[in-house]
Amino acid sequence: MAAKDAVGAYGERVAVRHLQDAGLVVLHRNWRCRDGEIDVIAREGDTLVFCEVKTRRGTAYGTPAEAVVPAKLRRLRRLALRWLDEAGLHPPDLRFDVVAVRPRSGGAAEVEHLRGVL
Repeated sequence: MAAKDAVGAYGERVAVRHLQDAGLVVLHRNWRCRDGEIDVIAREGDTLVFCEVKTRRGTAYGTPAEAVVPAKLRRLRRLALRWLDEAGLHPPDLRFDVVAVRPRSGGAAEVEHLRGVL
C-alpha cells in the first residue's frame, strides 16, 4: 500500500469513529461504481448522510476541507443519487458532509466535521 493510500485509509477510520461517536450509524463505506466512490454513507435519525472524507498530513496545499472543491461535491451528489436509485431508497432528508482529518505526530488526529456542505 502506498503512503498516500495508507494516510487515506487511516483518515477514513478516524472519520468513521468520529461519525459514530457523534451518533451517526454508518451504513456503508467505500461504495464504488464506475463513476466514482462515496467514502461513507450514514444515517442520523431520518437523515441519510453522504460523507466525503479528506485527509492531509500538512497544510502546504491548503487544509483537507479546502481540497474538497465544488466539482468533487457535484460528483458526490451524482453518486448519491445513483446509490439511492440502486438501493431503492427515498429517505425524507439527505445531507452532504465533509469530514476533514489531519493526523498529528503526537496524540489524536484533528477532525473537522462540516455538515450540510451542499
